[in-house]
Amino acid sequence: MKAFRLLLVSCIAYGVTGAVAAERPNIVFILSDDLGYGDIQAYNPDSKIPTPHLDRMAAEGMRFTDAHAGGSTCKPSRYALLSGEFAIRMLDKSDKGGPLLPEGQPTIASLLRDNGYRTAMVGKWHLGFDQNGEKGNELLNGFSFDPENMTGGPVDRGFESYFGMHASLDIPPYFYIDKRTATELPSTSIEASDSVGTEENWNHIQGAFWRAGGIGSDFKHLEVTPRFCEEACKVIENHDGEKPLFLYLALPSPHTPWVPTEEYHGKSGAGMYGDFVMQVDAVVGRVMASLKAVGMDENTLLLFSSDNGPVWYAENTEKFSHAATGPLRGIKGSAWEGGHRMPFLARWPARLSGGLVTNHTVAFCDVFATFAALVGQEPLREGVARDSVSFAGLLLRPEEKLPSRPPILHDSETIRAGDWKLLTSKKGRGFGASKGVKYSPELYHLKEDLSERNNLYREHPEVVEEIGALLESYQTEMPNAAPAPKNPKARVKH
Repeated sequence: MKAFRLLLVSCIAYGVTGAVAAERPNIVFILSDDLGYGDIQAYNPDSKIPTPHLDRMAAEGMRFTDAHAGGSTCKPSRYALLSGEFAIRMLDKSDKGGPLLPEGQPTIASLLRDNGYRTAMVGKWHLGFDQNGEKGNELLNGFSFDPENMTGGPVDRGFESYFGMHASLDIPPYFYIDKRTATELPSTSIEASDSVGTEENWNHIQGAFWRAGGIGSDFKHLEVTPRFCEEACKVIENHDGEKPLFLYLALPSPHTPWVPTEEYHGKSGAGMYGDFVMQVDAVVGRVMASLKAVGMDENTLLLFSSDNGPVWYAENTEKFSHAATGPLRGIKGSAWEGGHRMPFLARWPARLSGGLVTNHTVAFCDVFATFAALVGQEPLREGVARDSVSFAGLLLRPEEKLPSRPPILHDSETIRAGDWKLLTSKKGRGFGASKGVKYSPELYHLKEDLSERNNLYREHPEVVEEIGALLESYQTEMPNAAPAPKNPKARVKH
């Protein structure tokens, strides 16, 4: 009982109060899409996918073994990463398609921009735009945003430049966006695609899967990942150096459709999925090469992670002898670890010696406070990034041990406190769960049971009561992205 109360302490940017790197680093954050904890060989030596560039990041920097995305699907993870808040604070506008980041809400981009950084984003946004267009255009898949003036997106949330796409590579309409404008308006339709019945035997939402819809004349699914790599490297190579650079590269891969270019066909031991992961790895290598070419390599903090786990079923593991989530249970959409425990790598030659490994628990929402600490913007204003806890101390002084992180809310019904994790939902456990199955509440001690096979819910009622009360306080106070909990005894203070 007392152990949990000790977690509920004030922890603004612990480990780095007032400490800033001698020279502000450039920051590049590469976020992959639907890549698993066990795909990278640095995390899983038995992986059937060669990942030399990500392995190099691990060998030359720091590998986090207990890092968690903001959720187990796209939108929650991106919201938490950019806002510094648990995703349950996000106002759900999925039925309207509007911005999930309210106007005026600080983001990691606006934080760095306001502290003298040039801020650029390339890739998948998936946090909505203002619905400022006319409905009725079938090529826009029912959206009412104006593709010639898409406000509410990256350049209205702190990024000075943006080249990318509105959502996933399997969600129409399909077109590129330059700042706020479509490069080519969707002018024709593309038929749906899948890989059902192929030699690799994928199901209807795996393989080369995408939905039918409108498409721009300059948009080809096969070319999107290479195009985003090219655009990101242009940002780096054209950077004038007058300000430090923050680049957020949000890849749409290896999310479906799995469309590796010919160079990677058949090169992995995990089918077209593994081939596509290899292409993601190659993007990381290309970015590192660009940083080296322009002399930015030494003082650039390069971060890599994934937004959630893969769509990878037991039959896929058996067929390819490849465990995409490694030892973890669950896949994309699951509250089990395989849904949100992510590979997380940091490389910063000026600060980090090679081969460091940390089991310190971090979450995507912590990136905000970490960046703030690195640029000297602390403490944060009241109400800003209110769930964010800095891990900058690990980057600046990796030999020092940080205090345990306060509890993390993985979703509205799942909480992590220390080594304990409580799941209260009776509903499915993600994309891999059988429909109609009712689950009992679950409690796991992750230090002893990383694969979540030994449910201790009945054996430890005192633990359930303690952390369950904390979870309930959040559920009560934030049903629709409400303000932070008012009860000081039941909230994580910042």
